Amino acid sequence: MQGIEGHSTVKIRTAEEGDYDELANVWEASVRKTHHFLSSSDIDTLKRVVRDKLLPNTNIVFVRDDNGNISGFAGTSGDKIEMLFIAPEYIGMGIGKRLFWHAVLELNAYRLDVNESNLDALNFYMRMGCKVTGRSPMDSMGNPYPVLRLEWIRTGG
Repeated sequence: MQGIEGHSTVKIRTAEEGDYDELANVWEASVRKTHHFLSSSDIDTLKRVVRDKLLPNTNIVFVRDDNGNISGFAGTSGDKIEMLFIAPEYIGMGIGKRLFWHAVLELNAYRLDVNESNLDALNFYMRMGCKVTGRSPMDSMGNPYPVLRLEWIRTGG
């Protein structure tokens, strides 16, 4: 596989509680860059939920850059990818692709929701081979942010 700038190796690690603050900071930076439909206040509120509720209850894997900083992470629960966020400076460099395939092929997570307004993420998942299987007018926390239900479907033999 091709190397990624700022990463002499791309080792996927499993998160521990001591990683949660840094993971929440990566989540916040990524969301501020990509989720333009959320207000700053919404992001501040959601960050606490991510840090205190979602991260501890999700199987989190992540990648560190050569400086030891988390450059991206994915969270799974059962067969669902619950989250995949990349530090803004590494968006478009292949970290998301590596984490997605790890979640699908190693963790057997092939379903996910994506905010309908996050077209970059939707296009990314479509390029990975996901198909839209449904839509909800609200996100998983009951907020009025429509989500598309996606599923990666294995093709070929």
